[in-house]
Amino acid sequence: MDNQISNRDGFQSKWGFILACIGSAVGMGNIWRFPILVSQYGGMTFLIPYFIFVVLIAKTGVIAEMALGRSTESGTVRAFGKCTELKYGKKSIGESLGIIPVGGSLALAIGYTCVMAWIFKYTFMAFTGSLTAMEQDMDIIGKTFSETAVGAHFWIVVAIVVSFTIMILGVSNGIEKSNKIMMPALFILFIGLAIYIYTIPGSAKGYEYIFTIDKELIKNPKVWIYAFGQAFFSLSVAGSGTVIYGSYLSKKENLIASAKNVAVFDTIAALMAAFVIIPAMATSNAALDTGGPGLMFIHLVHVMNGMPGGRLVSIIFYVCVLFAGISSIINLYESSVAYLQEKFNFSRKKSTLIIHVFGCVVAMLIQPIVSEWMDVISIYICPLGAALAAIMFIWVAGKEFALKAVNEGSDKPVGNWFYPLTKYVYVGAAVLALIAGAILGGIG
Repeated sequence: MDNQISNRDGFQSKWGFILACIGSAVGMGNIWRFPILVSQYGGMTFLIPYFIFVVLIAKTGVIAEMALGRSTESGTVRAFGKCTELKYGKKSIGESLGIIPVGGSLALAIGYTCVMAWIFKYTFMAFTGSLTAMEQDMDIIGKTFSETAVGAHFWIVVAIVVSFTIMILGVSNGIEKSNKIMMPALFILFIGLAIYIYTIPGSAKGYEYIFTIDKELIKNPKVWIYAFGQAFFSLSVAGSGTVIYGSYLSKKENLIASAKNVAVFDTIAALMAAFVIIPAMATSNAALDTGGPGLMFIHLVHVMNGMPGGRLVSIIFYVCVLFAGISSIINLYESSVAYLQEKFNFSRKKSTLIIHVFGCVVAMLIQPIVSEWMDVISIYICPLGAALAAIMFIWVAGKEFALKAVNEGSDKPVGNWFYPLTKYVYVGAAVLALIAGAILGGIG
């Protein structure tokens, strides 16, 4: 007999759900990778294929994962089990496969915990003036980050405590309410920052570059591959986080409209990051060719310290990054917390405590290799999880089940395009993301 979660929690409003999903999608990929790709691949040259793939994935993968969670009222493991039970009469096959995306989500959350430790430290340093005090001395800036990346144990604990505090309050009182504060604040602060950057001499070169279209470069398959990879990972389709959030959504809500809103606001957040970072780098003629932590914690510190009002800029910027990171990490941990609740009938408090203690210990151990850790998860586990979720929902559970799940709560049925587009194009694209990532060493 299945263990049941008594009085299962859930989102209390449509926008609470949408903001939580936006929060799960808006993360480091939007802020430190998206601007790099826009710069490396020719501004609008990259954005055109990126927009195309965002529309494709939002209309297929995002809808499918939300619907899978909501229709089964379960996290990934139990949802996969219900799909194979429908098809084969056995839950065990699906439940075994469901461990893959849930484990991947937990591993990604642990890696994210290390990154969040850096962000908490740099936010603190921005407020105290320690970042500004480093001025534009690249030796000191680089050394500060190197020391942070291998010895941020205290800040790992801080990140874990913040995540634990939000999550132990539950879905509606913790996750929903925190995202209702953080997401609007993030957008407002980013808009203010973008307006300020616009007033700085030299920023115009950044905007000009963003709107550039290179007619030759856009023919390069690599541009399209990386645009797809960025869209794929930015929308947080990995067979876990979106599934579990979908399971907390009321069946009265329009799921198709919700998926659209998530895609629109996630894309706006990414564009705002590009409209802040690329013009900011342009003000000092800095080359935007360093991705990952190097951009966020070294090169941007150098640029901001050379700006008028650099201390305030750094405070606003790192608060934005902090909100993006917190909203993402609680989604990543939620999948495994829900798994313990479903599998062992643990209380919310017990499940949250176990997962966060485990995450804290492992995060401290992997600090020196966090980059490699994150690469393995993002290259192999995330696209595999996304493919498995779509296969379970569309191929295994079947057309009748899938369409009923998607249409529930909608004003009108989803178009005839949804089923074949998801079954063949999206599933094929997820498999392609796995193969391309393995060959190219990551595409998102």
